[in-house]
Amino acid sequence: MLNLVLLLFVIALVIFATTKLKLHPFLTLLFAAILMGFLGGMDSEALLAKLTEGFGNTLKSVGIVIACGTIIGTFLERTGGANTIASFVVGRVGEHRSPLAMSITGFIVSIPVFCDSGFVILSTINKALSRKTGVSLAVLAIALSTGLYTTHVFIPPTPGPLAAAGTLDADIGLVLILGLVVAVPTAAAGLLWALFYAVKFPIVPKEVPKSESDPVDQIGGTWQAFAPLAVPLVLIALKSIADYRTAPLGEGVLCEAIQFIGNPVVALLVGVLLVIGLGKQVSAQTTFNWVSAGLSNAGSIILITGAGGAFGNVLRATGIADSLAESMEHWHLGMFLPFLIAAVIKSAQGSSTVAIITTAALVSPLLEPMGLVSPPAKALVVLAIGAGSMTVSHFNDSYFWVVSQFSEMDSETALRCHTCATLAQGLAGIASILVLSSFLT
Repeated sequence: MLNLVLLLFVIALVIFATTKLKLHPFLTLLFAAILMGFLGGMDSEALLAKLTEGFGNTLKSVGIVIACGTIIGTFLERTGGANTIASFVVGRVGEHRSPLAMSITGFIVSIPVFCDSGFVILSTINKALSRKTGVSLAVLAIALSTGLYTTHVFIPPTPGPLAAAGTLDADIGLVLILGLVVAVPTAAAGLLWALFYAVKFPIVPKEVPKSESDPVDQIGGTWQAFAPLAVPLVLIALKSIADYRTAPLGEGVLCEAIQFIGNPVVALLVGVLLVIGLGKQVSAQTTFNWVSAGLSNAGSIILITGAGGAFGNVLRATGIADSLAESMEHWHLGMFLPFLIAAVIKSAQGSSTVAIITTAALVSPLLEPMGLVSPPAKALVVLAIGAGSMTVSHFNDSYFWVVSQFSEMDSETALRCHTCATLAQGLAGIASILVLSSFLT
């Protein structure tokens, strides 16, 4: 109970500092991480090590991706490519169905692609659609983020559910099939939150300032505009296929090449080359200026995301999440237990993948005593863990900062829109799982 009180106290301080005192999230998260470390009983040397380790590890995984993503976004906006994409999407789905289109896009993209990378890549389309349709960027951002988040925690070959299935000896095919069933109402919950709550926050994307050297007319056609976004997604998806444990693409040179070029860092660099090619009609100096503008925009986002990673890493090092989870092992809650443990670990330390893997290890010896040993039961336990691992995404989750910073949301708005949406999704997910459990186990 003391651990829980300490955690809630620090989170409350973060909320107060960012919303009331208007302290920059980068500083707030670093101060919160230090405070949490001392309250959790860490010595100063270990605390500083975990702080810098968490910051570095987070940037190692997403720093270059964010930088390349903002460069691509800058070029697409300044060449008119973003407007071309927005016109294409609106022409196919209609202005009033653009949130649904972004939700479905996110749902599909995040099966092979990590949700934070997917959001960075697709955020440019969101902003262009918002300008073209007049739909608040908050609505489109939550529709996209929740669509991405859904398949990230439920559908193999995403690493989290794949690892949990292996730990619990669950049939991956069943996890995939039942995961798709559960994912539909879960994604719908996120979309409904976007349509009926996030709509209260009218966010209009800032216009990109244009210099005299910027072109007046749009450059390139529809497929040229889509290529810098579509090609990286396809490359990342191919890498996921190549990494699958059955080695469907073999183990030769071709597989190694796909694994290299499909790494998000390399794939986004390919996207940068393609988008620079889109602006080949402009001068070399203008190209340099646009790259500089993209990197300038990326700087703040990268630092805030890294600070969130530092906060989460310190929380993991204190052991607060583990002790809370272990205290729940003796509760007799059936299928709801793995959900609750994963939700506590997720909320306490920030990473959905860590929450899934840790919870799977904790509940594995409990399956037989709870009578959850049939193939459908094991598959549903994997999904219950996945539902918990998305409940909730807040300050210590790098995805929270990616969504908020790429969607021009302040911390308070992001809490109300993104964090509450993930809570609604988690509850919808476990409700669907419990219904399936009553029929299949």
